[in-house]
Amino acid sequence: MSSLLLMKKIILILLTFLLNSFVFGQKDSLMLHTKLNLNQLNTEDFKLSLHKPKLNYYMIGTIGAVTTVSIITINNYYQNSWWQETSTKFKFTNDWDYALWIDKFGHFYGTYLIAHGFSAGLEACNFTIEQSYLYGGLAALALQLYVEYQDGYGPKWGFSPGDAISDVLGAGFAIGQYYYPYLKNFHPRVSYYPSEEYLNGEKEDANISDDYEGQKLWLSLRMKNILPKKIAEKWPAWLMLSVGYGVHNLDGSGGGDKEFHLAFDLDAEELIPYKGPVWQFITNTLNYIHFPMPGIKFYKGKASLSFGYSGVLD
Repeated sequence: MSSLLLMKKIILILLTFLLNSFVFGQKDSLMLHTKLNLNQLNTEDFKLSLHKPKLNYYMIGTIGAVTTVSIITINNYYQNSWWQETSTKFKFTNDWDYALWIDKFGHFYGTYLIAHGFSAGLEACNFTIEQSYLYGGLAALALQLYVEYQDGYGPKWGFSPGDAISDVLGAGFAIGQYYYPYLKNFHPRVSYYPSEEYLNGEKEDANISDDYEGQKLWLSLRMKNILPKKIAEKWPAWLMLSVGYGVHNLDGSGGGDKEFHLAFDLDAEELIPYKGPVWQFITNTLNYIHFPMPGIKFYKGKASLSFGYSGVLD
């Protein structure tokens, strides 16, 4: 969908800039930090312990300018491609089942990822932790809903209530992790290996964001914070457990095959002994990706060993 491709371009530009901004003298940050004893963390203590100094107006202006230029540039691109043929009548489209829901999970994840980028930028500007989470989530939602609205005038598609609901849930989950820190034990992730159709050029106007059969969406669990105390004491902090979902043989009308995974996962924040905000940002961002790890794949009524990817690794 156009919204996912738009999200990818914007987030890559924004995150590239943010890495540079963190290099130049930003103080240690905790907003992006999730290496916390979340079972013992009191929400009120969490709020009180995370104060920020005065706003950095230079950083606000710089990030605001970069973000504005990026959005305008990408919007113009889509006006000349996806949206150049528009209908004068706004319409809705019912596409709940056409990709067996993996596109909806993708919208949830995409909005959640964009919120991460915006929140990091706001924190670099010295907004409070609460403001960074809240405004970052709302900005991500506004961006996604703008694209959904534009799609409503497209001749080949329309406004998708399912996509919009997924956008709202993704932004809500990102914001909710501030108000309910225990939610940090549940981390959405993505993995990708190109499908045969994509590699063979069989898809019209193919791009990675529309290659649903090459994508897998995951929910990774910090088991050390979830398991009973006696078991948790022996569970490595860096080892997570993930449940994954993928699809195959989509026909665009709700047909196809579903694939489920149960696999180990890694917590980059525990594995990489970072020091300073740059490493903190990098390790936290790495936790948005599921890397190949051994697990079990459930497909067409059969269970088999898997590394979580379709193709050469499975």
